[in-house]
Amino acid sequence: MLASPIVKAAAVQISPVLYSRQGTVEKVVKKIRELGEQGVQFATFPETIIPYYPYFSYVLAPFALAKEHLRLLEESVTVPSAETRAIGEAAKEANMVVSIGVNERDGGSIYNTQLLFDADGTLIQRRRKLTPTYNERILWGQGDGSGLRAIDSAVGRIGQLACWEHNNPLARYAMIADG
Repeated sequence: MLASPIVKAAAVQISPVLYSRQGTVEKVVKKIRELGEQGVQFATFPETIIPYYPYFSYVLAPFALAKEHLRLLEESVTVPSAETRAIGEAAKEANMVVSIGVNERDGGSIYNTQLLFDADGTLIQRRRKLTPTYNERILWGQGDGSGLRAIDSAVGRIGQLACWEHNNPLARYAMIADG
C-alpha cells in the first residue's frame, strides 16, 4: 500500500477589517504570504471573511437592516475583480491552495460564496451556498448546485461546503460521491 502524501494545512482564524473589503483583502494576502513562509500548502479561511459576516441581521430590528445591507452590498466582492486577482497572486507566490469565503456581489444580489485558488493562483472553483440559513435569507440569494462538486488541486481533491450545509445529508453525499 502506498503512503498518502502529507499536506501541511492551516485553518485560518482571523477577523476581517470591519466594513472594508480592501482592508480585509490586504489582511488575507498578508496571512497567505506568512503561511507560505511556514511551508503551508493548503489554507482555508472563514465563511464570508471578505468583507465580513453579516451579524447585523441577527441583532438589528428589521427596519434598521436596509442601511447595513446596502453597506454590505457595496463592500462585497465581484468575481473576477482586483480583489480576487490579489488573492490568486498571493496563492501563486506562496505556492498554496487557498479556500476562502466571500460575500459575492452579482448584480443586485449577494451570495455566500466559496472560492478555491490552486497553487498556481488560478481560480478553480466558485460555489455559492445552496440555501442560506435562518437570518441569512434576508441578505443572501440562493445558490445552485453547479459548484457542488470536488475539484482536483495541487494538494488533492477538495470539496467545499459552508456552515449548515455540513448538516445537509444530500450536500454531504454529493461531496462524498465525488471523491
